[in-house]
Amino acid sequence: MPVTHTMPQAHKKPAGPRRATRRGRAWETLSEDQLLNLRFCDLKLKVQGTELEDAIQRLYRELDMRGIAFKPHCWLAQEWFSPDGIPGIAIPFYLAHRRLMSIERRYMREVEGGNRNWLMRILRHEAGHAIDSAYRLRRLKSWRQVFGPASLPYPDAYRPRPGSRRFVQHLGAWYAQAHPTEDFAETFAVWLKPHSAWRREYLGWPAFAKLEFIDSLAGDIGGSKPPVRDRSTIEDIRHETRTLREHYEDKLARYRLPRRTGADELLFKVFTAAPRNRDRPKAATLLRELRNSLRHDILRSAAFSEYLVHQVLRLMIERSEALNLYVRGSRRELKPQLLWVIARLAESYEERQLPRVSL
Repeated sequence: MPVTHTMPQAHKKPAGPRRATRRGRAWETLSEDQLLNLRFCDLKLKVQGTELEDAIQRLYRELDMRGIAFKPHCWLAQEWFSPDGIPGIAIPFYLAHRRLMSIERRYMREVEGGNRNWLMRILRHEAGHAIDSAYRLRRLKSWRQVFGPASLPYPDAYRPRPGSRRFVQHLGAWYAQAHPTEDFAETFAVWLKPHSAWRREYLGWPAFAKLEFIDSLAGDIGGSKPPVRDRSTIEDIRHETRTLREHYEDKLARYRLPRRTGADELLFKVFTAAPRNRDRPKAATLLRELRNSLRHDILRSAAFSEYLVHQVLRLMIERSEALNLYVRGSRRELKPQLLWVIARLAESYEERQLPRVSL
């Protein structure tokens, strides 16, 4: 959960960008405060010539490999989404430039899709939504029998069941459980991934039938032209006159810290919110540093799935950041305590439903 970050004060007369040079865009040399005062349309961002273009082409090759001729169009917007009825993919603007990625990380604490693996996982998910729209798949009786009615109200939050095997595990936070359309998109993404081992990994799970359904469905639509070929773009930043400052102020305002949870209570057993020495490292920083080592050690017990451990560690980092926790005591003593916290959280999540997850 991103935490509120103080925005720099706006200047009454924002300085304009310098004249563009061959080496980059005019606004690249602006201060953060000046950059935040720019409108989206002033950034002149494009997918072409960026790493995003390579990722989109890779997505198209993956669709070809699966025999799907349709290719969703992509554009830059403020957030990730695929609009109902428009078979395309909106990609967050910040992924088009390293400087904007650093701004996103500064205020939101993470860059959604900020590395190649994460980017491709989200693109495959959004491609599932786009293909659903292109072929009107949710109208099929067979689709509804497998995933449920897409007409169900889309929730503001959902309560995942970590132990359920009726859903695939892909993006995180058991996202497939949020809504039938998300279930389809997540299942499609697992199926689409090259060299996916879904036949082995999901064998014996009820989710296996969903993957087989998509495998059969893809063969049916294959090279056929979709009935919906709308190439419109929604919330395209080329036409957006809001400033980056307004965008982040609105975005940060949407995030409210939830009430203290059981996870918070466990974190307060090993970290502190009021260190005697302010030079002590922040808990979230240390957790990021130890994440791979902690994951390796806890997985050696074979008691929990890698997916569950990943979600627990992500939650611990987010809550430590939100609660502004610091390290106390020695690192040598801390690691066994953290392994204990991870195990306790993983056990509790397997035994009961998780708290509601906001969408």
